[in-house]
Amino acid sequence: MILVIKIGTSTLTRPATGDLHISAIAHLVEVIVELRRQGYGVVLVSSGAVGVGCTRLGITDRPQKLTTRQAVAAVGQSRLMGIYDDFFGQFQQPVAQVLLTRANLVERQHYVNVSNTFQELLDMGILPIVNENDTVATEELKFGDNDTLSALVASLVQAQWLFLLTDVDGLYSADPRRFPEAERILAVSGSELRSLAVDTSSEGKSWGTGGMVTKITAARIATSAGVRTVIMHGREPENIPKILAGEPIGTQFAPQPQCLSARKRWIAYGMVPMGELALDEGAVKAITTKGRSLLSAGIKSVAGEFDNGDCVSLLNPDGLEIGRGISHYNSNELRKIQGYRSEEISEILGYEGETTVVHRDNLVIF
Repeated sequence: MILVIKIGTSTLTRPATGDLHISAIAHLVEVIVELRRQGYGVVLVSSGAVGVGCTRLGITDRPQKLTTRQAVAAVGQSRLMGIYDDFFGQFQQPVAQVLLTRANLVERQHYVNVSNTFQELLDMGILPIVNENDTVATEELKFGDNDTLSALVASLVQAQWLFLLTDVDGLYSADPRRFPEAERILAVSGSELRSLAVDTSSEGKSWGTGGMVTKITAARIATSAGVRTVIMHGREPENIPKILAGEPIGTQFAPQPQCLSARKRWIAYGMVPMGELALDEGAVKAITTKGRSLLSAGIKSVAGEFDNGDCVSLLNPDGLEIGRGISHYNSNELRKIQGYRSEEISEILGYEGETTVVHRDNLVIF
């Protein structure tokens, strides 16, 4: 059984100073080592590189400029990995640093290669420690937060559990820091997760980039891949074995019964949408309830510039994203053929084209 554990900056560092919380890290390491001894494969997704780098360089506020964050992350990442290597080394547990950007997942072959690397590390008994490669990532190819990254990694390694360790002990009916009467939600089903809304008014930390909204997004990604997801308190990692034993700790999100295939998980969450296709009601019904491919006749408008083979977002008449897919046509071609029947495409373009814009095998419905 494979577990993915994501630890946030708020747990790794002391809020007042940004200094590393050494005792919290040591506690987490002890729990992970014990899980490894029990036979679990573990992948650790660790935030904190920017915060640690700022502390090392005497920077008191999180840098806003991308190039500054990249430089600071390079300093912090080496410090962070050095500490992990020292702590895990005390228990003879080998670790490996894995730094990822979206670019590593966009290309299908790269996606498969990354998956194979993770599998080889786990087969060798090595603990992968994952972070976004902040040193080289551009804004366009950033995951945005490590909650999303951890969910993608959980899908990639076909994990059974994803544990999101944060500064609260679960998802609440309201912000417990502002509303003491708020109640913790013990379990969330798939249908509840799809409609779940989160109060964002208090989101955002001085050092971290995640919040409860990003954790809900991560849960949606992970559960669609069949991964049971838990939001729990990061300072209590000893609860992970208790949760695995069945205790109702934190908030658990049930995996969806019908999981996406590996290829469709890559399309949905690995690729980056390069454009948007607005669909009419007929097209929406055809692809969502009848299992059909997307045809040019059902496209009302095209946004963005993209090539054939790129991923595009599919929007319903209300402008909500209902799915993603790989387009057979580029944006210029689609603007010419949108609203026309498939048999008219060759005459409009002047050459023989595909009868479908997005084939159902390359289509993911959310």
